[in-house]
Amino acid sequence: MTLRVLVADDQGVVRAGFAAVIDAEEDMTVVGEAADGAAAVRLTGELAPDVVVMDIRMPELDGIAATRLITGRPGGPRVLVLTTFDLDAHVFDALRAGASGFLLKDVRAAELLRGIRTVAAGESVLAPSATRRLLRHYAGRPSSGIETGRVPAELNRLTARERSVLGLLASGLNNTEIAADLGITVGTVKSHVNAVLRKLALRDRVQATILAYDLGLARPHPPGTSL
Repeated sequence: MTLRVLVADDQGVVRAGFAAVIDAEEDMTVVGEAADGAAAVRLTGELAPDVVVMDIRMPELDGIAATRLITGRPGGPRVLVLTTFDLDAHVFDALRAGASGFLLKDVRAAELLRGIRTVAAGESVLAPSATRRLLRHYAGRPSSGIETGRVPAELNRLTARERSVLGLLASGLNNTEIAADLGITVGTVKSHVNAVLRKLALRDRVQATILAYDLGLARPHPPGTSL
């Protein structure tokens, strides 16, 4: 299957460069380009891309607001945010808006392409610096509900095993590692992850990770651990 990609960036040279790299791949095609967030939202509805590569700082509508509108649509595409600005607020705002990934624009072509394929497959991708910022943010937060014996309402929708899977997922383990930790098959882990996402109305593992941290179900590993 060929991945349909929309590139949104207000700098024409940058936009064209990303588009050329993506179009050179046999399994990808650039279906459209947008010079601002409003155009990205409009073209997403018209062209139905699988992945939107989104800049943050754009006129008319910034990338965060555009991401929120795009991911808020039922069956909307995945969004991979690319930016030159590695700031805490951008990381958190992009992920909370529904982005499935966050990379810096100086990323190598191979990493960009891998990021597109990763988010298209329903997984998440974060630049190492963004991961460190996310971990530091949550590592410094005070204890919350589940750590003090109170179970947040959201978790009542999950079985005990699904809670365990969510906690391990948020701690940075992949499906194979979760399976080994719990003594179950990788296929069973995938079923549990899908159930967690469905029951909690989450798009992907990034949103699941953020929710698990917010609820105190997981605590970050030391900096350097990937999500």
